[in-house]
Amino acid sequence: MAGGGGAERVRVGAAAAGLLPPSCRQPRQPRRRESRERLSVCSKLCYAVGGAPYQTTGCALGFFLQIYLLDVAQLDPFYASIILFVGRAWDAITDPMVGFFISKTPWTRFGRLMPWIIFSTPFAVISYFLIWFVPDISRGQVMWYLIFYCIFQTLVTCFHVPYSALTMFISREQSERDSATAYRMTVEVLGTVLGTAIQGQIVGKAVTPCIENPPFLSETNFSATIRNVNMTHYSGSLADTRNAYMVAAGVIGGLYILCAVILSVGVREKRESSELQSDEPVSFFRGLKLVMNHGAYIKLITGFLFTSLAFMLLEGNFALFCTYTLGFRNEFQNILLAIMLSATLTIPFWQWFLTRFGKKTAVYVGISSAVPFLILVVVLDSNLVVTYIVAVAAGISVAAAFLLPWSMLPDVIDDFKLQHPESRGHEAIFFSFYVFFTKFTSGVSLGISTLSLDFAGYQTRGCSQPSEVNVTLKLLVSAVPVGLILLGLLLFKLYPIDEDKRKENKKALQDLREESNSSSESDSTELANIV
Repeated sequence: MAGGGGAERVRVGAAAAGLLPPSCRQPRQPRRRESRERLSVCSKLCYAVGGAPYQTTGCALGFFLQIYLLDVAQLDPFYASIILFVGRAWDAITDPMVGFFISKTPWTRFGRLMPWIIFSTPFAVISYFLIWFVPDISRGQVMWYLIFYCIFQTLVTCFHVPYSALTMFISREQSERDSATAYRMTVEVLGTVLGTAIQGQIVGKAVTPCIENPPFLSETNFSATIRNVNMTHYSGSLADTRNAYMVAAGVIGGLYILCAVILSVGVREKRESSELQSDEPVSFFRGLKLVMNHGAYIKLITGFLFTSLAFMLLEGNFALFCTYTLGFRNEFQNILLAIMLSATLTIPFWQWFLTRFGKKTAVYVGISSAVPFLILVVVLDSNLVVTYIVAVAAGISVAAAFLLPWSMLPDVIDDFKLQHPESRGHEAIFFSFYVFFTKFTSGVSLGISTLSLDFAGYQTRGCSQPSEVNVTLKLLVSAVPVGLILLGLLLFKLYPIDEDKRKENKKALQDLREESNSSSESDSTELANIV
């Protein structure tokens, strides 16, 4: 037995030294490669969970921050518009900044992206909570919200940009990345459901006090009436509403931390997943120039820029639209929840659809399906049942708008790698600049929409609004989004990567990787034979 053990050790040693014929060693190689490339369901779920914090907090801020600043913090619409615009604009600026610093971050035993996610989480949660706190100061409230809103946007960017780029570092296989992206989009839309449900249901239980606006009161008298009522009869109710917002912020903050822990524990960042062995490092600014000159990328983000802007306008003004134009003050949180639930349930359908019919076809069908319902909600008289039907139908289109950009960006990156095989490590640039453009335009749109409400005569905490405000809200949730969607779909005609091109790129990239691996294995075999 001892001799048999010694013989076995000699055989293993010979194989390790490269002395056995290749036929004795070949069968093991495919199994190692297959196990390395395929992702387990657990890994995909842990990766997907990491998308929930950004969407949960973003949904709560997108749907509720505007009405919170106007009716709970009682800021003037002009100052509220400044906070919304500057906060989103700053958020947009931080995306390429974080992308730059990530590209300069050295690899650690935790990876290059994961440390950003881990260390930004606790500070992001603290700043998020302080956004929903009303300070007891007569002056400086505007600066309070502006500072903590910008701080939170910076920290959540330090989480989301590396998380988005992580898509390219979890697998080399395009099919596995698409599958993981589908998991991610399902959980992210579920995160928007949680954000809407937590924020809406907790805040909805506290009745925000409002002031009747009799027609004989001038705007000055109305403002004086609001101040008098705030100091007397409605002070207790307003305090309950403010407490409800803080409770909701605490719950969402706890969810943020839990998801970050699951992501950091359950996902392993693989350095070799997005790097060909023949690649050479390229400087950030040279890489940025190459990315910005890549036609497929510019056409993709331009098309999604307009479609995303349409849904962001709808998101930012829908709570006010339901409350004042439709008159569903006590139902708007449930209507928002119906939209998000519908979106969550239809993500798997859109994943099947884009696999079966192609991603460009999914863009046209999915995003354009929202147009008739956006028109319907403002044309028909206020009806709760019709509004819920429209909400469910709109959610189907929201699901497509969520899934498709993140599913198509990896295709653009693969196309870029084929055209610039010497350039690597710029995945964060692709993702961060896409987010930059969408966030910046979102900030501009929210600032302009809030200013439009101010010019239309929006009355803070009024139980009803002037007809001019209602007309403005109809434009902001219907006419303008429909125009942006149609413009975005026209621009998608210029996007060059259809299904045939995508399959061609996939095969070419696989051949390039196999050639690189073959060259590396040949060098290793020669070295082993020499030894």
